[in-house]
Amino acid sequence: MTAELVRGQNHPLTQVRLEVRISAGTPVVAAATLSDEQGTVRGVEWVAHPGAPALPGVEVSRQAAAEHRLAVDLDAVADTVHRVDVLLALPTDGRGPVRFGAVAAPFVAVTGVDGTEVATFTLTGLDAESAVVALELYRRQGAWKVRAVGQGYAGGLAELLTDQGLAEARALADGIQAAVAHSHARAVPAPASGTADTDRAHRHAAAAPDTTGLGDRSGPTPQTTGTYDAPQAGPADPARSGQTAGPAQTGGAGPVD
Repeated sequence: MTAELVRGQNHPLTQVRLEVRISAGTPVVAAATLSDEQGTVRGVEWVAHPGAPALPGVEVSRQAAAEHRLAVDLDAVADTVHRVDVLLALPTDGRGPVRFGAVAAPFVAVTGVDGTEVATFTLTGLDAESAVVALELYRRQGAWKVRAVGQGYAGGLAELLTDQGLAEARALADGIQAAVAHSHARAVPAPASGTADTDRAHRHAAAAPDTTGLGDRSGPTPQTTGTYDAPQAGPADPARSGQTAGPAQTGGAGPVD
């Protein structure tokens, strides 16, 4: 049964080999950061991006595209890694939109390697942001969970990476965007897929931008199987100073973990 998450909601993961499937209304850059127990990205070698797409346990796409499949093997990440954040950013080459509020709400799904959906999240309520933490996979009491984040940054990748504690944030963000602009990570057509799950993702991405923050309510009633983990106190869950105001992060109710 698929858990359709809202911002802040989490869901346990019973598989360690996963895919994160992304569908957006425009080509986006997909990346992933690894964080330690204090929530800090220790260096550029902890960032998977189109110019350096593979890290132990994580592989991202080399292209800017409207659809992505990110491969994750949670058993293969280092013991020092406690969080894997999936990031989306708009290219800054001047050939596309400059803010997520101008395009359809991106849709992300965590699936098994066979394509079976585990959890989904539609990133509604974005406006001036040009980069966003879509979701995070994190350790909690020896187990892994996925949380819908939807944390946007009007300052783009540089602001996002700075907020995660990366000292070389500006240089790395510029390098990622330069690779995209020079077609080292070229835009490509969406990968072929005949699954009903991907068709549903297409419908999410094709919808008009949602300015209400409520998402598409025309389909089946979402499964409210997720829960909420209270943010960890202190440095384990640092304040994200680059947050741009979005919809209230109180959607759904569930027990506090």
